[in-house]
Amino acid sequence: MERIGYIGLGAMGKPMARNLLNAGYPLNVFTRTRAKIEDLLAAGATWCESAKQIAEHSDVVITNLPDTPDVARAFASKDGVFEGARPGMLLLDNSTISPIVTRELAEQARALDCEFLDAPVSGGDVGAQNATLTIMVGGTEPGFARALPILQKLGKTITWMGDAGAGQITKAANHPITSINLEAVSEALVFAAKAGVDPAKVRQALLGGSAYSRALENAGQRMLAHNFNPGFRLRLHRKDLDIVMQAGKEYGVALPVTAQVREMMTALINAGRGDWDTSSMVTHLEGLAQKEIHAG
Repeated sequence: MERIGYIGLGAMGKPMARNLLNAGYPLNVFTRTRAKIEDLLAAGATWCESAKQIAEHSDVVITNLPDTPDVARAFASKDGVFEGARPGMLLLDNSTISPIVTRELAEQARALDCEFLDAPVSGGDVGAQNATLTIMVGGTEPGFARALPILQKLGKTITWMGDAGAGQITKAANHPITSINLEAVSEALVFAAKAGVDPAKVRQALLGGSAYSRALENAGQRMLAHNFNPGFRLRLHRKDLDIVMQAGKEYGVALPVTAQVREMMTALINAGRGDWDTSSMVTHLEGLAQKEIHAG
């Protein structure tokens, strides 16, 4: 069984790493704060002191980091993965980052005779815990075939999208849909409440019709309860929209509504809500309407 090295053990990475450990994979780990993963170490994971050391002691390296610069540093900086890599290694990035930088990293990996796959995930912390994530993969088809048994321990819907960067492009395409849907659900529930109709009943009725969406079902319930404990933090969602907007600029694609929702998220972050769940989008619309939707 291949030895796996895992870099980045936050809200998503830690449960994903635990699923690999539970599946029997020898697991090496490295993250910024060792104290937060003592339970993984107690369960059998092995601590490494750097990304380079992770590569030296692993056959497969997986990264799950917050943003593009973090991934670039993990692979390409001093003491990074590339310094410890050997020909034939599989390098797998589960982060959500720039497809442009992804393609640059894939080229650098190819020069080292290593296989680099971009494999961003969707499904939130619950999907990470339950191994039900959706995973979109870019890279060579043989690399995907090698990675598939590992990915099947992490997710339920796993799709090879094409060459390097295709996974990140697919994930980027996901962000306008999810963010605009969140904003639409927020508008609808605030509109109903302001017009004097119970927004909980409105949500329940709409779940059975053409307006159904996972945002209406899951985020809509959070909005009604004003439960904004983070499943996916607003500031990270805005970061994802930054990636989309930059890629849109690079490829000459207009994203006008995505840009507007991004500015709404920026307003919430400036109001100190960046670490709230993305469903807190509704509070921006509540402020504009001067009407809260929850019963209190």
